[in-house]
Amino acid sequence: MSNAVNPIIWDRNRLRLLDQRLLPAEVVYLDCLTAKDVAEAIHGMAVRGAPAIGIAAAYGLVLSVQKEHDSFARASEVLAASRPTAVNLRWALERMRGIWLRTPTVEALEKEAIAIHDEDLAQNLKMGELGADLLPSNASVITHCNTGALATGGHGTALGVIRSGYARNRITRVYNTETRPWLQGARLTAWELQQEGIPAQLLADGAAAHLMSREKIDWVIVGADRIAANGDTANKIGTYMLAVAAKRHGVKFMVVAPSGTFDLRCRTGAEIPIEERTAKELTEFRGQMIAPVGYDAFNPVFDVTPAELIDAIVCERGVILNPDADKLNALLG
Repeated sequence: MSNAVNPIIWDRNRLRLLDQRLLPAEVVYLDCLTAKDVAEAIHGMAVRGAPAIGIAAAYGLVLSVQKEHDSFARASEVLAASRPTAVNLRWALERMRGIWLRTPTVEALEKEAIAIHDEDLAQNLKMGELGADLLPSNASVITHCNTGALATGGHGTALGVIRSGYARNRITRVYNTETRPWLQGARLTAWELQQEGIPAQLLADGAAAHLMSREKIDWVIVGADRIAANGDTANKIGTYMLAVAAKRHGVKFMVVAPSGTFDLRCRTGAEIPIEERTAKELTEFRGQMIAPVGYDAFNPVFDVTPAELIDAIVCERGVILNPDADKLNALLG
């Protein structure tokens, strides 16, 4: 899948982003020529997934300097404001800023953006193996949102563990949630799993607890957009609900994310900013009203899962079982 479909293509003077809002019905690429174009693609959900957002933002800074439409500082501000919860975005921008301060050239920025992209793929492959090591034989798992090749530099985080686990004959069944309101699970994860030939079934978000009560589920495996210093984890809305249900039914809960997702300056999940989006994402679907006209809605994009509900955090540096602040600090320094 990661070879057949490449959601992020760098073409020297433009960034081509697979418009994930149109999948699986259409495969259309957006050509981004400026940092503003990239920021709009990120905010508009054409590109999504914390690692992919960071990669796209790094290339956006290259475009800002290359085409001289924006100053580096101004482009950084525009990109940082596009999705405030995803720490990978800020991490990538700060890494690019360090390069710019030392070597303020387009060539140096481009080299660093490509390195961020390549490193993400390598990290995902490593996390896939580490996470697969935790799985029993003939495992049944649940995953939420989309954390595959479409959300990363390739292979995926949580879905990368599932890919690796299936390749090692450790997974026999995957249940992927719809992930409302954007339906990333139904549109994107289901598509990736189908392309890989991995046995899977679509699961309504509200049906997960019922499934856990009726079927043997071994792990819930999810990604993350930010992990606080104590192990509290922000991820797609609905993750916290899955973690509570998993704890109730004795199902283990795994978070898979690269080290760039950890924010050790953020002490607990209470300090993680939670993005809220327009009510129209709930009251409308592709322009069609599904709620009364003028009806308001509470639409947070993320929620925070407390560390005590998490059995394992997997990153490319290793595995943290029953995470807490001391264990995170020991692994990440």
